[in-house]
Amino acid sequence: MRIDVITAFPPLFQGPLSESILKRAQEGRYAEIVVHDLRAYAHDKHRTLDDSPYGGGAGMILKPEPLFECIEKLQSERPYDKVILTTPAGKVYDQNMCKRLSMHDNLIIICGHYKGVDQRVIDALVTMEISIGDYVLTGGELAAAVIIDSVVRLIPGVIGDGESLLTDSFMEGELDCPYYTRPPEFRGMPVPEDLLSGDHKRVNAWRSKAARKLTRDRRPDLMAGQEDEPAHEKKKRK
Repeated sequence: MRIDVITAFPPLFQGPLSESILKRAQEGRYAEIVVHDLRAYAHDKHRTLDDSPYGGGAGMILKPEPLFECIEKLQSERPYDKVILTTPAGKVYDQNMCKRLSMHDNLIIICGHYKGVDQRVIDALVTMEISIGDYVLTGGELAAAVIIDSVVRLIPGVIGDGESLLTDSFMEGELDCPYYTRPPEFRGMPVPEDLLSGDHKRVNAWRSKAARKLTRDRRPDLMAGQEDEPAHEKKKRK
């Protein structure tokens, strides 16, 4: 997979893209992530990217010319499955959207900034608008990093422990269960007996029940419309 990121602030990606899973994914050639400095496509003396909105009002708007030039250059070099804009007006990001994006070969992510992006960019070039939640960030760079991280880790081979990946929260439409490690008792707090039993059926039953309870208590919205039945039991019936 190749992901091209268009941003006015490339240094914001230096940390997220150079550590942990994303670093290994790039070193292993599972993913190629290229960050483009939007200012390279602004040709005036001050490399201006923004301007005031027609009609007046507070805030500045990303100009269309640099974005058109950058995206059209990229599209002349290879086909892209999606051109994504990070924006509060986008569809709220979730694991199902993440899974679908991970199946593509080439993505462009435009980092929204300032008050917004000239609508003509959205109308002519953007194929998908994404929001990572109902709150305000300084810019779309952090949102883009979230999307990249969540998508790249789903590429086959990136996560060595496939079973761990499949049991992550949201992969089965519910939260993951609580986990414990050594010692079996710490400051008077014991590990649940079922997890110490060595009986895989007891362990799986405890984890399924605990995940269900945690989801019901913390995120009941995830259970809307679902049968009151653990995900692993549904699989058995298929």
